[in-house]
Amino acid sequence: MQGMVSVKNLVKTFVSREETVTALNSVTLSTPPNRILTLLGPSGCGKTTLLRCIAGLESPDSGEISIGDQVVWSKAKGISLPPERRGIGMVFQSYAIWPHMTVFGNVAYPLEIRRTPKHEIEERVKKILDLVQLGGFENRLATKLSGGQQQRVALARALVAEPKVILFDEPLSNLDAKLRESTRQELRDFLTQLAISAIYVTHDQVEALTISDDIAVMRGGSIVERGTPQDIYLRSNNPFVVDFIGRANFLSATVKGYGGENHAIVSCALGDIVCSAPSGLGVGTEVTIYTRPESFEMVPASSPRMENEFEGTVTSLLFAGEAHEAEISVGGARVLAKLKSHIPLKKGDKVRLHIDREWCRALNPAEEA
Repeated sequence: MQGMVSVKNLVKTFVSREETVTALNSVTLSTPPNRILTLLGPSGCGKTTLLRCIAGLESPDSGEISIGDQVVWSKAKGISLPPERRGIGMVFQSYAIWPHMTVFGNVAYPLEIRRTPKHEIEERVKKILDLVQLGGFENRLATKLSGGQQQRVALARALVAEPKVILFDEPLSNLDAKLRESTRQELRDFLTQLAISAIYVTHDQVEALTISDDIAVMRGGSIVERGTPQDIYLRSNNPFVVDFIGRANFLSATVKGYGGENHAIVSCALGDIVCSAPSGLGVGTEVTIYTRPESFEMVPASSPRMENEFEGTVTSLLFAGEAHEAEISVGGARVLAKLKSHIPLKKGDKVRLHIDREWCRALNPAEEA
């Protein structure tokens, strides 16, 4: 299928005098066309190595890579297509732009070698430069641009030819925070409009959550979990994934019974609460539950008691604009809660908090092991 990338049982090791490092440990994944798949993980997890293998910049030890209906690398079949024959666009951390050319010349180059009509080149280059906020820079030399601007030229050059598959290795890392936020939204919109499949590498969790259709979280050369941004952030049962993506409160708990399908009643520092849980947890099973700080809600003093409500004391408080970041002491434990900033709070206040059973989850004991 055009635009689909398929990787099967990919293995890549790096050997030095001191050790052999397995960068990719039999990785298998596929990307449906016209979607953005992000490879997310800490430094050294294998995400950039995987991207470089797909691009043809690294040779795996074994496995197979296909783009669309074409096998582009297979040791068993003796196939190894160079990058320029794989039908992909690439944007990597190094700018790789031509310093002797103007911004227009750099961006237009992929279209010129395809003999695109001049008027179409001008229209498409203008459109893409506006997207990356470089409109008006057409006649500047690349060497006269800042590092962030040069990275945006590289991004524009990769997008202007509208490839069916485009590979990104942290393309926004050199932009300042505000510009990075606006550019990632524009980038997602543009990729969607052009129906381009993309594989996007980042270690930035917020970037991954906002730009992706699917996220594959990597650790130690393997994919440990894959799902939509909502599934990865809100419904993961993998402790590494939960801890890596965003902030979370972890509490030890014991299963006391069942609270309906896929829910368990557990005893923890917050009291007896109902939470989402993997199937098959027996009474007495020791588990770890987690909650996200933004999942807590304050309960007015006059309200009747609710399921999953507890009381605690504010032990520290930070004002973070749209929210208070409050540390709450309860039952010998402390939890972090993000509470609406218009609610008056101060250190030492007693508070009633509630968390919906769907946003309190028990980790799978097998995953923890």
